[in-house]
Amino acid sequence: MNDHTPSDIRRLTLEGKDITLVGTAHISQDSVDTVRRVIEAEMPDTVCIELDAQRHRALQDQKHWESLNLIQVIRKGQAPFLMANLALAAFQKRMGLQTGVKPGSELAEAAALAKDRGMAVELVDREIRTTLLRAWRMTGLWRKMHLLATLVAGLFENQKLDEEELARLRQTDTLSAMLEEMGDMLPSVKTILVDERDQYMAHHIRNAPGKKIVAVVGAAHLPGIVNHISTGVSEQTIGEISVIPPKASLSKALPWIVPAVVAALFATGFFFGDRQQLADTALAWILANGLLAALGTLFALGHPLTVVAAFVAAPITSLNPTVGAGMVTGLVQAFVAAPTVGDMERVGEDLTTVRGWWNNRMTRVLLVFLFSSLGSAAGTLIAFHWLADLF
Repeated sequence: MNDHTPSDIRRLTLEGKDITLVGTAHISQDSVDTVRRVIEAEMPDTVCIELDAQRHRALQDQKHWESLNLIQVIRKGQAPFLMANLALAAFQKRMGLQTGVKPGSELAEAAALAKDRGMAVELVDREIRTTLLRAWRMTGLWRKMHLLATLVAGLFENQKLDEEELARLRQTDTLSAMLEEMGDMLPSVKTILVDERDQYMAHHIRNAPGKKIVAVVGAAHLPGIVNHISTGVSEQTIGEISVIPPKASLSKALPWIVPAVVAALFATGFFFGDRQQLADTALAWILANGLLAALGTLFALGHPLTVVAAFVAAPITSLNPTVGAGMVTGLVQAFVAAPTVGDMERVGEDLTTVRGWWNNRMTRVLLVFLFSSLGSAAGTLIAFHWLADLF
């Protein structure tokens, strides 16, 4: 069924359709040129692209950050999702700067060519939010911490590539290559971020309208997509991997268990323990949560009023399952040091350096959210030790 073609191009014929798969690197000029050459030579009915609607809009609208309502993002509890997106975007953008090609240029080229030639465009990748939430909710607690640490480290990594590594990156999909390397360490994450998407894209490419189809996908996805297109993927499977799983019972219960246990310990200490020791422990609870949340906010270069808000809010929010310290500090920071239009315009460039994350007011709000949350969580763990002394 496969013709003899270069390793980055596969041709399939099945059920009356001619499908040409172009495997690309998202930061390679060679890939941009190959995509243009194949589409112009094939003149397909439909061009399928490894994008979802959100990423497609971001590629089309280079000023999409300017319309972002950061306060609404924080209020809706979407700040962690936004940070994960930015961390992944930062990784690819740094790699792109070293190869001289903007990440996703070949996907943008495919969409633009299809539009100019009057071809149908199909966005065949799964929604990024679904992918990230499936990865998060289907991963155990310790692996979640490892994944979070990896993403946070990605904010500060300033990797320099030698010529051999640059040559390898030009032949593959950088993000997928990174995830492949994480496969041995976090196999469940690799399955969701790579393997499931292979199935999803294969299904939608196979069922795209028209008799002649060109699909532009990351090179790392090419073998999996070829396999799944050939064997077919059932609608039931697509339905299963398109669902965001509910939070685990423990994840739902934990925000309520912690304040319940703390309240029970304080109540027990009040009625049966040393009252003075109880007062000292209550003070320790306030100081541990407040000081560490404030230190986290300071580390993120939060506004002085945000630092005060962190100290005041953390001891309270640590006992409130519906509001986190980061939500309070993020909102305060967004109000007292609101991102300017210039900050929003520079987000793409500022993602590439550690200094940029701190200098840009928009990303600084997210750093305040992150580090005040981590500080409050650490304070809660430390204070538990002191509470145990009541007995």
